[in-house]
Amino acid sequence: MSIVEWIVVFSLNSLFWKWIVSWGGAQWVEGWKAFFVIDWFAAAWTAEQIRLYGVIIWFCTATWFVLGVFIPGLRGASLLM
Repeated sequence: MSIVEWIVVFSLNSLFWKWIVSWGGAQWVEGWKAFFVIDWFAAAWTAEQIRLYGVIIWFCTATWFVLGVFIPGLRGASLLM
């Protein structure tokens, strides 16, 4: 994956997690919709739990992004997808 593709994928991923964490996305997906948007285990979570999960995953993907900028071999791995 080129650096440009890497940045675009991370940017789109960040927009999604920003929506979940800050822009009311957690309240929108709370309940049965979380099953489809987040994963099967999130269906019973409250909005606050979904926001916490979003922060943790966003931090992990940001770390992966920074590593992928400096180590191109990590760009092929699929944490962001």
